[in-house]
Amino acid sequence: MSKTPEAKLLVVDDEPNIRELLSTSLRFAGFEVVAAANGREALAAAEESQPDLAVLDVMLPDMDGFTVTRRLRATGKHFPVLFLTARDDTADKVTGLTVGGDDYVTKPFSLDEVVARIRAVLRRTQAQDFEDEALIRVDDLEMDDDAHEVRRNGELIDLSPTEFKLLRYLMLNPNRVLSKSQILDHVWEYDFNGDASIVESYISYLRRKIDSLPDVVPMIQTKRGVGYMLRTADKR
Repeated sequence: MSKTPEAKLLVVDDEPNIRELLSTSLRFAGFEVVAAANGREALAAAEESQPDLAVLDVMLPDMDGFTVTRRLRATGKHFPVLFLTARDDTADKVTGLTVGGDDYVTKPFSLDEVVARIRAVLRRTQAQDFEDEALIRVDDLEMDDDAHEVRRNGELIDLSPTEFKLLRYLMLNPNRVLSKSQILDHVWEYDFNGDASIVESYISYLRRKIDSLPDVVPMIQTKRGVGYMLRTADKR
């Protein structure tokens, strides 16, 4: 049985290579994808497919992405929009947000970044009940969001706010490999402008606190060249 898609995306880009690359990569990442080559196709596809999010190129042959977004909003379609553009211009970013865009990625972009941004926007704009749970458990690891406490095998573990947030992200995604870009996006929320090695450092801190206790099996695993995951006992 095929897995239920994470969300339905509308991908709009007039360059066939980029459109195909994005569509294929996003399907591989677990999304359902509808593609369009210009603004008119995008408006028609939005009406027919009712996407959860649009990945929209700003420079289109018939109308720009800002105009497409204005028309979408004018017809009552308020799904989030992630703009793609070759121009890294502050004025463009302001315009994009003014017309109802939700985020902005400048070409050339990494596919990993686009996927991370899409998931971040969806998190911000969709209610996810499981994220509202105060108590999260993965095997013998327990997190109490309200009390801001973590216990492993019953033992209280002292974590910094950033360590807590990183562990929470791992616990909400057990047995799923999370890339450094996804982790940076979720934990640091674009505010950290340094190297992705910050993720390695914090994963190391967490391991010392979570996986080095007596009589516990290590849970945090590294998938070299891919990312990190919290593996449950039944998947070891």
